[in-house]
Amino acid sequence: MEDDGEPEQSSWAYLPDVCLRRVFHWLDDRDRSWAALVCKKWSCAMHSGSLWRCRTITFYGQPSRARTLEFQSALWYTKKFGKYLKHLEIKLSNPYNTPFIKKFQVIMRGLLSHLGKCNSHLVSLSIKYLELDCLIWKNVVRAQFIKNLAAFLKRMSNQLDYLNLKGARITLEEGCELLNSLSSLTNRSFISEINIEDFFSLHLSVYSSALFHQTMSKFHRLTILTFNYNCISDELLDILREHSSHSLCTLNIKCHIHDPHGQAVSGMSWANLAKRAPKLNVNFFFERVMKHDHLARILLVEIPVRSISLRSCYFSDPDWTMRPTLTNLLPAYWHGLQKLTLELNNDHELLDNELLQLILSCKKLLFLKVWAFLSVSFMERLLQNRAERKCILTTIKVRIYTAQDDSTEEERLLADIYRKFKYLIDSELNYFVITYPMV
Repeated sequence: MEDDGEPEQSSWAYLPDVCLRRVFHWLDDRDRSWAALVCKKWSCAMHSGSLWRCRTITFYGQPSRARTLEFQSALWYTKKFGKYLKHLEIKLSNPYNTPFIKKFQVIMRGLLSHLGKCNSHLVSLSIKYLELDCLIWKNVVRAQFIKNLAAFLKRMSNQLDYLNLKGARITLEEGCELLNSLSSLTNRSFISEINIEDFFSLHLSVYSSALFHQTMSKFHRLTILTFNYNCISDELLDILREHSSHSLCTLNIKCHIHDPHGQAVSGMSWANLAKRAPKLNVNFFFERVMKHDHLARILLVEIPVRSISLRSCYFSDPDWTMRPTLTNLLPAYWHGLQKLTLELNNDHELLDNELLQLILSCKKLLFLKVWAFLSVSFMERLLQNRAERKCILTTIKVRIYTAQDDSTEEERLLADIYRKFKYLIDSELNYFVITYPMV
């Protein structure tokens, strides 16, 4: 066979651009930069906007050389291809002193200014855990950062669909300034999802603020709102009913022991909202709010609850008992509760019967996660009921607390239970059960 002198073409040379871009999608910045040097075709593919729609930039408080190079690369590419960005996530990892925070503020000022001028596609912005109430945020730096962020949100207010400022920890006035920036061009905002969990500083009674109510009245298309219970009031529920009931699907509500949660909210306000927003589901996350009278004030029967998480975070308090909550409060949601998480230091208060009865009464319960003092026999009873189709659980995650150092016998019993229900577990359940010494 004669050699015609033509170099043999690699199969990569015939790969369609759409496939090439899909391969490049999985490369990090360094590998992308090397791939762009291979040939003109690859270089052109690397400049495709579809490869630069999502970007995460992490500011490391204690950077290594590798992390510094990673950060510089991410920042450079964000500026170079910023016009294509649709989803931007900023992470602040372990900030440790004021000079670092000052540097962060200066870089963010330049980055937000650049994106504000060149980008017309950004729909998602996430900057979590800023913790602006920490001492490393000096007043001048903090004020400048909020000013720059507010200006950026104002520019992007007609296109931004998702904003996550979880853990910002700012004052009521500063928080409302940022949220108002989303509606400053038209005096109303059509953003659909906002996460303002731990957005305000601790101990603030946001629910009583007319400024906050005025700010929230400017949002007219909310589908998902994540926030703290210290924001909830009859006025806020009426605002959501009036302006977002046609779109509202999910309220994620965190209630923390250090946030005020003693306000009186009427069941009628919840009922009116649920009636006007038929797609609404409410997810509650309680942190160390365990007393029955506190929970009874919050968990009203009119609320369309889908998920409840109760966490005592290893704290034990002789003033609270879990039994009334399991028997009196939670059964009210038998028709809608789909997910239940209990992480309790219940101080040896046996809850096996009450918990099992609650599970069997909740006809839509799919997910169960329990960390508590339970007897091992509870698992056998639960699985037996599941095998008999008396409940529809698909996920069971249990950590059985024990007061003994040696849990060999409990582990042996759990192994026997697993073997007895092995077919059910392997074919139908996401199942994880262990013992955990609490001494």
